[in-house]
Amino acid sequence: MSTRSSVGLPPWTMAVSAMLLIQLSAALSVGLIEQVGPAGAAWLRLTMGAVIFVLIARPPLRWIRRKDVAPLVALGIASGLMTVAFLSAIERIPLGTAVAIEFLGPLLVAGLRSGDRRMLAWPLLALGGVVMLTEPWQGEVDLLGVGFAALAGVGWGTYILLTQRVGDRFSGISALSLTIPVAAVVATVVGVPQAVGDVDLSAVLVAAGLALLAPVIPFGLEMLALRRMTHTAFGTLMALEPAFGVLLGLLVLHQVPSIVQVVGIVLVVLAGAGAQRRGLRKLPEDWDSGGHSPGHGASEHHGS
Repeated sequence: MSTRSSVGLPPWTMAVSAMLLIQLSAALSVGLIEQVGPAGAAWLRLTMGAVIFVLIARPPLRWIRRKDVAPLVALGIASGLMTVAFLSAIERIPLGTAVAIEFLGPLLVAGLRSGDRRMLAWPLLALGGVVMLTEPWQGEVDLLGVGFAALAGVGWGTYILLTQRVGDRFSGISALSLTIPVAAVVATVVGVPQAVGDVDLSAVLVAAGLALLAPVIPFGLEMLALRRMTHTAFGTLMALEPAFGVLLGLLVLHQVPSIVQVVGIVLVVLAGAGAQRRGLRKLPEDWDSGGHSPGHGASEHHGS
């Protein structure tokens, strides 16, 4: 995808496409999780993703300033934490439920960062949908699974904040070629001990395919979307993700939602649609007409 076409494409379409791919990757990761464990699956996926990013986008090491190091490392840590925790959650609880709980992270970001009180109506509506999707009144809640999903939510909320900041400095997927290797290192700490002895060529090939679905293509799309959307619009638009989680949980994992969860899906879809209003973000002052940040020429590779 060219830079010019990515700028002209409505940012919400990139965000929605990223969500679908992320949830498809999560649903298809269940088999890999059974073989190498959730942390092992996260480690393999992120490692394969890091290799792909480095191959298709030359890491812009010469453009890194001292003040860029902390955000880049923090974004990598958040990405690794989010992936390990989320895969640990879906090992124990349904995909749609895990996504709904995880969504509370970006939902909190959307509420806290909103500059318009009227925009808070959308996070509140989405919160109601999230509660209906989780159905806490049903009992028999796997507290460890819920805890992992909540931890993934912390990583997700942090990821949103840091991605927009880092994205304003590094165009395209150049930032991802720096942060995903960091995320892979974070996942290595818990992933290698869990997966040791169970990794074979088939697991590596499956992980490579899953890495294209997430993180490679979706994270690139989200980076592009966040450059043109407010925190509030992007964070609340993520309310659609629990619905996609329930849908793909049904289609791929045969996890049938209840009537209450279907109502919850409707609420979060409405909230996501409402969040698109006034969601465009002014491009940074140092963002030129060609769509490049300072220090990046037209020869830079783009993963999407």
